[in-house]
This record gives sequence, C-alpha cells and structure tokens, in this order.
Amino acid sequence: MASSTSYNPPCAACKFLRRKCILGCVFSPHFPPEEALRFANVHKVFGASNVAKLLNELLPHQRAAAASSLAYEAEARVRDPVHGCTGEISFLQRQVDRLQRELDAANAVLVWFACNDVVSLEAAGRSNVGLGGGGGRFYQIGGLPISYDVPWNDIYNCHGGGMDGSN
Repeated sequence: MASSTSYNPPCAACKFLRRKCILGCVFSPHFPPEEALRFANVHKVFGASNVAKLLNELLPHQRAAAASSLAYEAEARVRDPVHGCTGEISFLQRQVDRLQRELDAANAVLVWFACNDVVSLEAAGRSNVGLGGGGGRFYQIGGLPISYDVPWNDIYNCHGGGMDGSN
C-alpha cells in the first residue's frame, strides 16, 4: 500500500549537503529545491555552517533579506572573485556619473536654446505675449505659453539683464 505521508523534496541546501531536510530546516524557506546553484554559490563563498549560524542568529522576519543578500553577494563573488559586488557597485556608480554629465550637458544645451529663443523673441518685439492676467509674465516659446513670475533667464542671466532690459 502507498504511504499516507506526502513527499517533500529536500531544500537545495540539504540536497547539496546530502542530508535529510528536517521540518525546521533553516535553509528550506530561502533555498527551495529548484535553486540548487544559488545555494551552491552561497556554500562556496561563505560555507554552509557560517550561513546557518548567521540565519539562526537573526529574527525570522530578517532571514529572507539576509539569504537574498548572501545569494547576491555570492553570485557576484563567483562572477568576479577579486571585486565581487564592489565591482558592480563601482560600475553602476560610474554609469550614474556618466549619465549625470550627459544630463547636465543636455540641460545646458536646452538652456542655451531657450535663451536664444527668448532673445530672438525680444528682438522681434514679441516677447510679452500678454496671455495671462495677474502679476505673472507669459512668454511664447516654441508655440507654448510659459509663465515666468521670476523669469528663469534672470536666474541664468542669458542676455545680461532682466526681461525688461534692466541689468
């Protein structure tokens, strides 16, 4: 006759370590059977007993984040034995710096074009379109009315003075 107990496959850690996976196994919630390579990397870098000690010292709600972090760090260390995740962090930081420089350059070009549009509109005598009421000033740039209570080109000083021609 068939057994009435259901078969639960051992977690990736117990399978890798060739031991029986008990009910309270500290690894089973974090290393399911289908993630054998994930645990193999963690074991290779940190060692199973060190990981078990670490997970047992943590509160149950902290273990998932710790196991995920250990797995990420182990995978990074396997890919790059010298730098590990520090190499990835450095790569991403350089990418952020490069993208920030590109954004700054694009914003500078945008300000340059916007300043030239305002200067050319003022030269044509159409700078104050008079689209709004109240104390704000409106300018038509590129077909869109833009309100300037404090004109941005006063801040950037595109043409040497305020919108009214004062310095």
